[in-house]
Amino acid sequence: MSNKDGSKIIRRRTPESAAMLANVKRAMAITAALNRLTFDDADEIRALFSQLIGKEVDESFLLIPPFYTAGGSEIRVGHNVFVNQNCTFYDLGGLDIGDDVMIGPNVSIITAGHPLDPAQRRAVTIGKPIVIGRNVWIAAGATIIGGVTIGENSVVAAGSVVTRDVPPNTLAGGNPARVIRSIDDD
Repeated sequence: MSNKDGSKIIRRRTPESAAMLANVKRAMAITAALNRLTFDDADEIRALFSQLIGKEVDESFLLIPPFYTAGGSEIRVGHNVFVNQNCTFYDLGGLDIGDDVMIGPNVSIITAGHPLDPAQRRAVTIGKPIVIGRNVWIAAGATIIGGVTIGENSVVAAGSVVTRDVPPNTLAGGNPARVIRSIDDD
């Protein structure tokens, strides 16, 4: 079930939760094969990643394994995208990555979460979309939480936790991340 804000709500023991579980199993099989590859296997990595997301990625796409996801079918990737090693993308809510994006090592992009109410926590999974604009750099170890947009040309500093939108052309950092300054065209 989708809400007007683009979020998905999946309740336990429903056809939607069964489909989500089947997609997780599919993704685990594909990423296991992908994670046996090396940097020199770029064509095979692109082929497996294309299978994972259900759409062929551009030949400029570069990913260094290992890579982890709990789905993959809701990931959309632009041209000239680089994903460094040991990244995790949980894409239930939808993950749009624009052209010319660089994602550093150990980055977690997590669209899925659970209610705060302990009685509902295991019964409901909530997916909120993430949009990463063109020419964004997400530095090492950053975490991006569902429901945010990172504006084009922005930089997310290493180790940051992004819980709110990042405006275009800005440097954001910290936990929770906040705008540190504008990025000028010096």
